[in-house]
Amino acid sequence: MPEVTAEGLERWLRRFADVVHDHAAELTELDSAIGDADHGSNMDRGMRAVVGALDDGAAGAADAMLKKAGMTLVSTVGGASGPLYGTFFLRVGGGLAGGQAVDAATLGRALRAGLEGVVARGKAEPGDKTMVDALVPALDAYDAAVAGGAGIAEALSAAADAAEEGCAATIPLVARKGRASYLGPRSAGHQDPGATSTALLLRSAADSLP
Repeated sequence: MPEVTAEGLERWLRRFADVVHDHAAELTELDSAIGDADHGSNMDRGMRAVVGALDDGAAGAADAMLKKAGMTLVSTVGGASGPLYGTFFLRVGGGLAGGQAVDAATLGRALRAGLEGVVARGKAEPGDKTMVDALVPALDAYDAAVAGGAGIAEALSAAADAAEEGCAATIPLVARKGRASYLGPRSAGHQDPGATSTALLLRSAADSLP
């Protein structure tokens, strides 16, 4: 049975950095409609810093690598994105404590710890038009797939599909968190940039792991 290793997680981080870079303009354009118009540039800068940290030397075990990525994002990305994504990776890393290769169920628990960290940090709930609207259905799909006997690759593919559906479902929502909430009903009709980058995060995982 394939397991997630530190090498696989490094592929995920590097893949996410490349995808964010490729979609930076799109993310910023989405954010320009309902936010600060900096989500793409902020995430690109942060993930480039993560890649730089990886290039500086082996982070070692899986948990240490993700914690290093999280701290790098917290320290290099302003606004909400850095703390939220940083917290996500820190909590996922904490869920992999011990540094050993992990199976599908363990990865699922670690990812859900990441979600719980995001919720605690952002105080957001499903329907608020945030990254949570992509992350929650993604992890629900992951857990359902694993419960049905799926391996990591199949479960992550289901999670990525669900994240993209959750992202698209933010379009008609009225934002209840962040700067977008200041627009009230005028925030409807726009896809949430945080949910969009989260969908990219899950698709990157599906393309990179195990």
